[in-house]
Amino acid sequence: MITTEQRAEFRKHFRYNIGRRLVLDKIVKGIVFTCVVVAIVPLIAILVNVFSNGAAALTWDFLTQIPGAVGSDTPGGIGPAIQGTVVLIGLSSLIGVPIGVMGGIFLSEYGNNRYGRMIRFLNDVIAEFPTIVIGVFAFVLIVLTIGNFSMWAGSFALSIIMLPIVMRTTEESLKLVPVTYREAGYALGVRKWRVIFTIVLSGARSGLVTGILLAVARIAGETAPLVFTILGSSQFISGLDGPIDALPLRIWRLSSLPYDSAVTQGWGAAFVLIIMVLTINIGVRYIFLRNKEKTFIKFRKQGMVS
Repeated sequence: MITTEQRAEFRKHFRYNIGRRLVLDKIVKGIVFTCVVVAIVPLIAILVNVFSNGAAALTWDFLTQIPGAVGSDTPGGIGPAIQGTVVLIGLSSLIGVPIGVMGGIFLSEYGNNRYGRMIRFLNDVIAEFPTIVIGVFAFVLIVLTIGNFSMWAGSFALSIIMLPIVMRTTEESLKLVPVTYREAGYALGVRKWRVIFTIVLSGARSGLVTGILLAVARIAGETAPLVFTILGSSQFISGLDGPIDALPLRIWRLSSLPYDSAVTQGWGAAFVLIIMVLTINIGVRYIFLRNKEKTFIKFRKQGMVS
């Protein structure tokens, strides 16, 4: 039988444990909030610094016109660079994303063997390669073969940079999908490939989108591979087999010129590149969340969820 003293001791010990947990919870929350602030402050500082230095160059002509003569009173704009960046990102994604997703599916669902371990090792090696080495590889393989710089060479180099990111995030995202999802499909007699593409991929959509956006953000700012593959141009794209311009390349060249107007344009081009990447990320996530919300509303109307 529990005595009064034991009850009092139990209450005291219980209150002590609750108080200690509350204190620890507040400490952990404070640490997490501090880390968030530490992560956000540099981003805001970069945005403010880039905008303040390049705001003077942000005009309609700057965004739509071709570059002017170096050191002249009419420096022109970065229209061809914006066009080239959009095309390069799109073409590189068309090449790199499907291959990376399929590679991630293989590693997650069929890669529990020596072949999977070898592919993971090679994938990690490619992820650690200096991007300038990938640019030189694309230069030797494509530029020297066809005899000129081109959009295809640049897209090939950037797609190689995308591959390990997309492949790794796809593999890890698929592994987070509960095994019961797969077992439910197998129990219904559905073939494994169909379970993967209709059930498992659907459950890992959020991770797939995150991986693709990380890869896009990575290649959007790459400069070294573009020096060896697209060379650069001051004109809008007239074909797929000739030199083109891109924002990272234009920023590098403008920032190296000894003219204040060119440096200001370089800051303006950097701000435009940052806004492009942020717009792609926010736009894709908005579309993804909106489709997810529509699916939830549809299931709720059908009585499948409460």
